[in-house]
Amino acid sequence: MSTQSDVIEACKAEDIELVRLLHSGYAGMVRGRTKDADDIEDVLEGGTNMAKVVQGFTPFNTPTEGGRFGASGEIRLIPDPDTFQKLPYAESTAVMLCDKLTVDGKRWDADPRTVLGDFIDDLEYTPMTAYESEYFLVEETEDGYEPFDTTQCYTADGMQSAHEIILDTIRALKAQGMNLDVYYSEGGFGQQELVIDPGTGLQAPDNHVLYRQTAKAIAAEHGVKASFLPKPFQNDFGSGCHMNVSLWDGDRNAFYDSEGGGSYDITDTCRHFIGGLLEHAKGLVALTAPSVISYKRLQPHSWSGAFTAWGYDNREGFVRVPSTQWEDPESTARIELKAADNTANPYLSLLGILAAGKDGIDREIEPGEPVDGDPGALTQQERDRRDIERLPETLGEALEELESDEVLVEKLGETLVEGYVAEKRTEWNNSKSTVSEWDIETYGPQF
Repeated sequence: MSTQSDVIEACKAEDIELVRLLHSGYAGMVRGRTKDADDIEDVLEGGTNMAKVVQGFTPFNTPTEGGRFGASGEIRLIPDPDTFQKLPYAESTAVMLCDKLTVDGKRWDADPRTVLGDFIDDLEYTPMTAYESEYFLVEETEDGYEPFDTTQCYTADGMQSAHEIILDTIRALKAQGMNLDVYYSEGGFGQQELVIDPGTGLQAPDNHVLYRQTAKAIAAEHGVKASFLPKPFQNDFGSGCHMNVSLWDGDRNAFYDSEGGGSYDITDTCRHFIGGLLEHAKGLVALTAPSVISYKRLQPHSWSGAFTAWGYDNREGFVRVPSTQWEDPESTARIELKAADNTANPYLSLLGILAAGKDGIDREIEPGEPVDGDPGALTQQERDRRDIERLPETLGEALEELESDEVLVEKLGETLVEGYVAEKRTEWNNSKSTVSEWDIETYGPQF
């Protein structure tokens, strides 16, 4: 664990000239400010200022319509010294992730990282999380962006095609303390899945912020773009960011049933956690799949988890219980939430999952029987019998579900939820009034 003095010394010893102070607002985009490394001691003590309105900036680079944070008001970005890393892709530059404090020095209840940190501090368990991220390598052409290659799903040809880019990406991640768990070429043309080792507490979402920035920077060095869009191409696979979570009590995995001896043996704690996720799924998805385009990916029969079902290694369920690894079953016992993507603020998606899961544990919510097969292939009568529902089909529907979920609102805090919903509703309203290529191509020839 780094201290303030460790950071000051590292800046001197490693010839750091600039330090990027990064944070993530409601839109999920990574923003920040850069300070001179010569001033790092003062920055660690007092942070740097940020206008409150930036918290709710939309992807359109505009403030939230009618948001509570307008032209007046500031907070302080306070860097966490434990996140200090020298950036391997930016000369003489380091980075730190930041909490947000009010000008009175109080923790800001509108900031996802700050609220998540407080929630974890009060949690009975320590969360272990891995963000299982997919993205496309794309090239810009005269006709727009095209896939980097046309290799097939999971092929060795696909790994070889992107080898130099991926090798440099893995090296850059390792230089920042993020080790490779697994890599392969995914289902879409040019699609990659590169997963780093899980992390505990805030470390996991912090690493995911740095992971995305690294993948984009290294791709750019190779003349291509790393696209984390959930659905960058109409007729190709979507890209998710599956959330793999377990809860630990010291060195004991609270999800692992050591008496079971099978590949899918989970504890009552894990079952109840799943029950909480299913109970709050329709509001939770507003946090894990939080953009208009998320719902183009979140479709039945697409392995994205479009129904409130769970199952053992069932990739069509909202929650999947993966089989454990033979050599270390306890460390690999976990749940995987499928309906998540990379447009999410990683602090908010984890906060929502933990809040919903904790409610399940506290109330001992049973998840019902696991589903073996595609819930979308069941009849509506069978889904009704098993209490399986379709998740919201638009961002607008998901936001309404989140606002009406009293448990999630209480656990996340009204300030955070109100600001988040206002920003996301701005995105949704903008999309409803925007004329798309589909509108023109579909209706143009007819009228």
